[in-house]
Amino acid sequence: MKTRLLSVGLIISVMFIGQASIAGEASPAVFLLLEKYQNAGVTEFSAERGKYAWVKKMVPKPTQEASCSTCHGTDVTQNGQHAKTHKVIEPMALSIQPDRFQDAKKIEKWFKRNCKWAWGRECTPQEKGDFLAYLTSQ
Repeated sequence: MKTRLLSVGLIISVMFIGQASIAGEASPAVFLLLEKYQNAGVTEFSAERGKYAWVKKMVPKPTQEASCSTCHGTDVTQNGQHAKTHKVIEPMALSIQPDRFQDAKKIEKWFKRNCKWAWGRECTPQEKGDFLAYLTSQ
């Protein structure tokens, strides 16, 4: 079983490296998180699914419809703006902000906070991995 997981992990890492190399190098923190999500049962990450989920509108509260793009924008290579505070949010794309995804704990903190705000729940390991695949491929 461990050999199978290691093989799947290696395949996923190779697939992911190919996607991430379009824009730059993914950090060790990204690979650590992808491995964590794989250990939770995810076998494939998709930048395409991540892009779709980025703009997918959810209704976390009865009067609010939101998505990641509500604050971060649909073009992750450009600045976003927080919906409530109007504070500028620097681009999420790895090609523009290569130091954005360096700290696994910080990435998880923001996933927890932002998924709950936009979707009314925590994101699944699959969704988190897809978001990372998308953001690091841009």
